[in-house]
Amino acid sequence: VLIFSVLSNFFYNALRVNISFAQQTHKVDFIKCDASVSPNHDEKSIYGDVVYEFKIKKAIDTIKIDAKSMEFSRVMINGKSVKFKNSGKTLDLFEGFKKGKNKLSFSYSAKPKQTLYFTGEGENLQIWTQGQGRYTSHWLPSFDDVNEKVIFNLNVSFDPNLTVISNGIHQSTVVYPPLSSQNNIWNFRMKKPMSSYLVMLAIGNFAKQTSTTKSGTPLEFYLGKNDVSKFEPTYRYSKEMFNYLEQEIGVKYPWGIYRQVPVRDFLYAGMENTTSTIFAQDFVVDEIGFNDRNYVNVNAHELAHQWFGDLITAQSGKHHWLQEGFATYYALLAERHLFGDDYFYEELNDYAEQLKRASKTDTIPVMNEKASSLSFYKKGAWALHVMREDIGAKNFQKAVVKYLKKYQYKNVNTDDFLKIVKEVSGYDVENFKKVWLEKSGFEMEIAQKYLSKNKFIQDYFALKKSKKSLAELTEILKSEAYYPIKQYIVYQTRNIPFEERKVILETALATNDILVRRAVAESTPVVPEAFKSQYETLLKDNSHQTKEIALTNLWKNFPDERLRYLEQTKEIVGNNDKSFRLTWLALAMNTENLPEQVKATSYNQLLDFASENYESSVRQNALELLLQLNPNDEKVIELLFKATVHHKWQFTKFGRDNVRLLLKKPEYRILVEKLASTSDEIMKELYWKFLNEK
Repeated sequence: VLIFSVLSNFFYNALRVNISFAQQTHKVDFIKCDASVSPNHDEKSIYGDVVYEFKIKKAIDTIKIDAKSMEFSRVMINGKSVKFKNSGKTLDLFEGFKKGKNKLSFSYSAKPKQTLYFTGEGENLQIWTQGQGRYTSHWLPSFDDVNEKVIFNLNVSFDPNLTVISNGIHQSTVVYPPLSSQNNIWNFRMKKPMSSYLVMLAIGNFAKQTSTTKSGTPLEFYLGKNDVSKFEPTYRYSKEMFNYLEQEIGVKYPWGIYRQVPVRDFLYAGMENTTSTIFAQDFVVDEIGFNDRNYVNVNAHELAHQWFGDLITAQSGKHHWLQEGFATYYALLAERHLFGDDYFYEELNDYAEQLKRASKTDTIPVMNEKASSLSFYKKGAWALHVMREDIGAKNFQKAVVKYLKKYQYKNVNTDDFLKIVKEVSGYDVENFKKVWLEKSGFEMEIAQKYLSKNKFIQDYFALKKSKKSLAELTEILKSEAYYPIKQYIVYQTRNIPFEERKVILETALATNDILVRRAVAESTPVVPEAFKSQYETLLKDNSHQTKEIALTNLWKNFPDERLRYLEQTKEIVGNNDKSFRLTWLALAMNTENLPEQVKATSYNQLLDFASENYESSVRQNALELLLQLNPNDEKVIELLFKATVHHKWQFTKFGRDNVRLLLKKPEYRILVEKLASTSDEIMKELYWKFLNEK
């Protein structure tokens, strides 16, 4: 899984591996699961029929299958009904099985509180899963122990007007006559085993495009049908990265097909379900949005997981870096292939800076199940970079190939990998393990030696230590220096008087580099009259972020021009979070001479953006503005309370924190009590839940 905190400081839901009955795998081997499932969006439920094939290896009293808050019926082993126990957490079987091969069948139903999510209505309806860190056993009786690997085959029954996606080859679809009340049944088949957390389901109103890799693997790309114009920028470089990673890793893609689908309000940036990655709608971008935030890194990261995590899986949380460190590093190597060495080293340097800053408080080493996401992902990637540089790219690939082939479809620990590295290269893996995996903190001095192999980094480090004149800095801006050096110059001169800095700003704008020009926008909140016309050119950059910064600063600095700036930018919506449009609406609401009708329309649009029609990122941004403008509006109160029951904990926390803060005000409490007396039962219960808090 790629967590948003890897890209921004979003959040980390620590991924713990449940091995509560790991001993079971030594006595029982579950081989195959054939499941026919029917999700019900109206009831937020799922029911199904499941057949498991399993082998008893050693005598065992009770077999357990993880199943959270489920109901069971028709439980049979080897064709005969058996007694069973339902603990509420597991289905416990204690009779009817024999040594050797057995077959278990049962029916089940559940109303999952997590892992299977039902969102939207009508054409916006979506159903999707997130198994890692959440447990597939909330919607499919399965195994929270990652060491139990099973071949999963799913038959999914649902509305024929929508698209159903699961793991493996889409073998067939049973289609019923148009006026039939029957749902279609999509049949998906896996050939090889995987851990249960990688089982997935995604249902929605999707469009599809296809391609084929150099080695013949079919690729399927999905987007919401309203986003078909965004296929190319969203999935840019996908095929090229697949071809590169297959060659660089040295082991053919193991799963036969690879597909990717974005869903709304996904919990993470992306999730590497076997054959079928789910990722966040935030990465669905247009041509301009690609320059602000794109799917390239997440795309490569989740694809790398198909080998590191899916083909081989860490035995426990202590070895989680074997998945996230590898996926992070191979994603960087893929980006190096696309964008060059300077990009690669800039990213490595950024990782190092983050790790160094965090090391003051982050004292848990990589090989610890309680390590932070930063350690698992970025320190893990740095450890692999050091190793690859030390033993050479050919030896590194040789070790990885041997590692993957030896442990394919199995579980691994750190010593399994290090032993192979030592066999291949003679590398001092004991010292490596001690310094990079078992020791807390970050070895910045060691890292800088590896970084300094790159000339751009050398120049960057030298610039940070030097005291160059404005004339010298201007010449660097005119040179072919890599963009972070130019950004650094722009930011470092922000406190110099404008008359002296003017040449720096003008030269930076003249680079026509989107990221350097954005640095000008960000570092110049006070725009002098003499720089106004040049600063206004930022409103035409191919970056929604740059335009938003520029509009805000121009609006603040030139009150007499506010109507012109708003008119010029009124059609821009921005990226998936609609940040630009929300900023525009907020500025419009605060523009004195804007017609009242326009202000009223703007306010209503803010209310709409705060509603359940939109993703939580849009809703939260809109609510923040509405709480500043009119917190006592009954519609705003209702929308804020609805935020408290969303499935994304960040948005829920935002709602709860604001509700509790506002309820401390007597007049607000009276308003909520009044609303509670006139609302439907669902909202009434929600209002009183908070009103009754002590």
